[in-house]
Amino acid sequence: MTEKEKMLSGKLYDTSDTELSRLHTRAHLLCKRYSDLPVTQTAERNEILRELLHAGENAYFQGPISFDYGVFTTVGKNFYANFNFTALDCCPITIGDNVMCGPNVSLLTPIHPLLPEDRNVRFRADGTPYDLEYAKPITIGDNCWLAGNVTVLGGVTIGEGCVIGAGSVVTRDIPPCSLAFGVPCRVVRSLDERDALRNHPELF
Repeated sequence: MTEKEKMLSGKLYDTSDTELSRLHTRAHLLCKRYSDLPVTQTAERNEILRELLHAGENAYFQGPISFDYGVFTTVGKNFYANFNFTALDCCPITIGDNVMCGPNVSLLTPIHPLLPEDRNVRFRADGTPYDLEYAKPITIGDNCWLAGNVTVLGGVTIGEGCVIGAGSVVTRDIPPCSLAFGVPCRVVRSLDERDALRNHPELF
């Protein structure tokens, strides 16, 4: 297996691999170009998104954005991300349709070894450094809202129709149609008819 194949399958991989380094550099340059463009330059921004990741119709990122690779991230149609969206896509990140993200949302697939002797930088016989890590995928279903400063960790699936409260750290799966928040994020209740705007006349 190549290091890229190991990475995408959740096995330990060498982060200094030549192919991965090339993809990583490419993504960072595209992110920089995107983040430096004003929002009025829609065509140029959309062209960069097409190069960077797999984005559905009407996907919008306010910027600045940060991706490790980009090519391993897929977002559905009508996606929206506010400022400072970060995706460390060392394993696939799959996001459904009509998903909205507040500012500073981070999707983090990498997992570093817990023991320092496994985690620290190593050196080859020629003196070049490398380290080993692994990753787990992230899946976010249709019609979810991730509020500001939400962090989703590798291996998590968030079911469709969920709302994740501001500042949450999502460490485990969240079932569909849930309101969840906290550190670590926990389901508070299901979303239902009481949450419909028509049942809140005080807002009109």
